[in-house]
Amino acid sequence: MKDGKIAQEQDFMDNLQFMQQLGIVSSPENVGIIDVMYKAFAKGDIPNVLSALDPNIVWNEAENFPYADNNPYIGPDAVLNGVFARVGGDWDNFTLVDLKLHDMSNNYVLATGRYQGKYKKNGASINAQMSHLWQLKNGKAISFQQMVDTKHVSEAIKK
Repeated sequence: MKDGKIAQEQDFMDNLQFMQQLGIVSSPENVGIIDVMYKAFAKGDIPNVLSALDPNIVWNEAENFPYADNNPYIGPDAVLNGVFARVGGDWDNFTLVDLKLHDMSNNYVLATGRYQGKYKKNGASINAQMSHLWQLKNGKAISFQQMVDTKHVSEAIKK
């Protein structure tokens, strides 16, 4: 102020927060949220996994994957009953290994790794390359897209 007038004005802005709001830069918490989900899944703590999903999550299994028959699964209950319960019923020791998480723009997180497990009906094992693309908003997963070597999985189921 000078002589009762504004002589200089200066604004302060959190550019990182602004860029996150625009979706140009992802929230730094996203990878941690997805990491906690995978760790809960590995322990069999499905309630914790489901709690990280938005009530209206849009979940898509890979085309030609056995559980893609009801794509898209909308909401945590649909994911629980249409995917997780079926995986638990069909496979022994179903796990994700060599998991790597990659932070991406627009609040996406890419997970890469491998599925391993033994199909209960015939004892056939899988070791299939997979990736999951997650999108988050306000700390919750709002979309999921699975990509996997469906030929490998289908062959194990048919043996």
